[in-house]
Amino acid sequence: MAISKNQQKSVAKYVKNHYDDIKVRVPKGERDIIQAHAEVQGETTNAFINRAIKEAIERDTSK
Repeated sequence: MAISKNQQKSVAKYVKNHYDDIKVRVPKGERDIIQAHAEVQGETTNAFINRAIKEAIERDTSK
C-alpha cells in the first residue's frame, strides 16, 4: 500500500517533535556486524543501539 504525501508529512512532523537524531560513525564493515547482531537478537539496529547505550549508562552510573 502506497503512503500518501499527507501521511509522509504527518510521520515526519511526529518524528521531528518526538525524537532527536544522533549520527553515529563506525569503521567500514562494522555496520554489517552491528546489523547482523541486532537481527540475531530480534531487534532493529536502532533498538539495539538504544539498548546498548542505556545498558552502558546504567553500568557506568552504578559504580
